Amino acid sequence: MAPFEIGLLGVGTLLLLMFLRIPIALSLTAVSFIGIFWIRGEQAAFGALASIPYDFTAHWTLSAIPMFLLMGGIASHSGLTAGLFDAARAWLGRLPGGLAVATNFAGAGFAAASGSSLATTAAMGRIAVPEMLRLGYNPSLATGVAAAVGTLGAIIPPSILIVLYAVFAQAPVGKLLIGGILPGFLTALCYAVMIVVRSSLNPSLAPPVHETYSLRERLSLVVTIWPLPILVIGVIGSIYSGLASATEAAALGALIATLVAAVQGRFSWSVLSNSLRDAVTGTAMIFLIAIGASLFTRFLAFTGIPFQLTEYVVGLSLDVSTILIMTGLVYLVLGMFLDPLGVMLLTLPILLPILDALDVSLIWVGILLVKYMEIGMLTPPVGLNVFVLKGVVGNSISLGTIYKGVAWFLLAELIVVSLLILFPQITLFLPSVMSD
Repeated sequence: MAPFEIGLLGVGTLLLLMFLRIPIALSLTAVSFIGIFWIRGEQAAFGALASIPYDFTAHWTLSAIPMFLLMGGIASHSGLTAGLFDAARAWLGRLPGGLAVATNFAGAGFAAASGSSLATTAAMGRIAVPEMLRLGYNPSLATGVAAAVGTLGAIIPPSILIVLYAVFAQAPVGKLLIGGILPGFLTALCYAVMIVVRSSLNPSLAPPVHETYSLRERLSLVVTIWPLPILVIGVIGSIYSGLASATEAAALGALIATLVAAVQGRFSWSVLSNSLRDAVTGTAMIFLIAIGASLFTRFLAFTGIPFQLTEYVVGLSLDVSTILIMTGLVYLVLGMFLDPLGVMLLTLPILLPILDALDVSLIWVGILLVKYMEIGMLTPPVGLNVFVLKGVVGNSISLGTIYKGVAWFLLAELIVVSLLILFPQITLFLPSVMSD
């Protein structure tokens, strides 16, 4: 059997294993090892298995991942972001659908502190959904916004997906993280506009909330969330100004979160141990999958699939926008069945040579790919954010109700993605003016 045919068989086997819910790290590693063994023999297979794990994990940029996870763990376990929803509610609650809008922007702030989509969804599900339901909000709107806003954790820095993409694409991780700011803000803004318009046209979705807050009360609630801007400015500001690399900024973020928690009297050995456990287990899971993806990249290189596919796509003479739309459709289908990290690491070995041949900005494309993966966290039948939220709200609300609410946010995502494709400068403006 020719290497190309072995490659196609390997890709098909890998998809089958992943659809059967075999752990993705094991699937990637097993298929890659057997494929390399088949094409190049025993020495090459065991050589790849011996060298690639070290060569990948020894990459300095990847040190940002455990640091960002530690920062998010400390911020979450110490309750540094606990007042976000109350502050947003005081300022935005009088708008049509105001509590849903408050949930949206509070979730964006939580995402900036935690860097985790699933943690953001879980937090908003616990804090905001019960309050919206108590005040008569439609269950699909209440749960839809909590599930959707979690996706901002994938694109607003810090973002683990962006760091991993930067490593695989050999793109500047700092500029990629900064490149996610405006698309993330645009997403939150589109969500908010959609909520306000729907609630204005159909007030039964979100009955008016007649709470009143004095200016002093509003300002006092803003003061309670002072740790968040300090954390965000410390991480994003140090990267944007060029004072720190992404890895150094991640370590700085973990230090700031620790110091702020200590100043507020919220730091304890329990907080530290839980945060360290989350960071270690999260890093181990991510690295195992990424090592498997590195082996898969080596296997595909031996088969010649990426090079032949690149020649074929370039030969079609399609414009970049068409290729990105087609890529989005592929990600949408894969995202229905696989987790975002698996989708990215499965497709990058095939996609990156095509993008390189088209000479497009890897920063622009990287943010678009993360947006595609973000959408996959909401689509059935898997929809990780939807299942996390379902676990939080319990049996009182069905999966169908949550997916019904999420559908409107998917429409908003379609608008955002269209704008990012039509106007690349939305993504590229901040990276273009940041200090090197």
